[in-house]
Amino acid sequence: MNTRTDIPVTVIGLGLMGQALAHAFLKAGHPTTVWNRTTAKADQLVAEGARLAPTVSAALEAGSLTIICVTDYPAVHELLGVGDIALEGRMLINLTSGSSAQAREAALWAEQRGARYLDGAIMAIPSAIGTAEAVILHSGPESDFEAHKSTLDALGTVTYLGADHGLASLYDVAGLAMMWSVLNAWLQGTALLRTAGVDAATYAQFAQQIATGVSEWLPGYAEQIDRGSFPAEVSALETDARAMAHLIEESEAVGVNAELPKLIKAMADRSIAAGHGGEQYPVLIEEFGKPGND
Repeated sequence: MNTRTDIPVTVIGLGLMGQALAHAFLKAGHPTTVWNRTTAKADQLVAEGARLAPTVSAALEAGSLTIICVTDYPAVHELLGVGDIALEGRMLINLTSGSSAQAREAALWAEQRGARYLDGAIMAIPSAIGTAEAVILHSGPESDFEAHKSTLDALGTVTYLGADHGLASLYDVAGLAMMWSVLNAWLQGTALLRTAGVDAATYAQFAQQIATGVSEWLPGYAEQIDRGSFPAEVSALETDARAMAHLIEESEAVGVNAELPKLIKAMADRSIAAGHGGEQYPVLIEEFGKPGND
């Protein structure tokens, strides 16, 4: 495996995350060039050995690959779309947060200008960058990812998802959906138990056990979704709906907000009305896959 650390890199955008990315490259020994509209944000990195480029063009020319981490996709186009900036032959890796459609559009935009392009998503906080806990997702041509993986490894656990440039953004929001759903469920349970004097720390240990147990169901449930067949091997949806009603009743009885369980039960009720009451919980994918009723 190529473990060279003399490959020059450029980081454009020095918010907290961009600074963390540049710091990780420097720590790994890569000659690192940085650029930011507010140059003072580069001061600490320059003190650590980074080179501050005077212009975006100079920054692009300095690195074998350029990492972009700015506010949003319009900012990417604004910075790189200026007439005197040549993208021909450049390797761009865009770690700016945005939608899958924006990622695909940016890839086409970059390729039309002769650049190589990978889109990405950072599943970590700035302080984790440079450690194995920092998961960095990439999508686009696999050959481009493989060519630069040894350099990108300085940032954390880098993962390739596929050729579709929009995959990193989709995984990003899917991960957020998972995170918020777990946290919201825990907060619902915490609110319930606090009415009986149980503190959050005590419930957290029990909740971890539940979350771990549920996570073990996912591969089997995923097989049902991919097959499009939902036999009730554990519990039928109509049984789950009765338990949801109990959660709603208990929440209202003790004065706890019941909006979240009511939302999920409404989806279950629609699925049952459509004839799926005897099937297993993952059949709700059909409801999640529909547009909302705003």
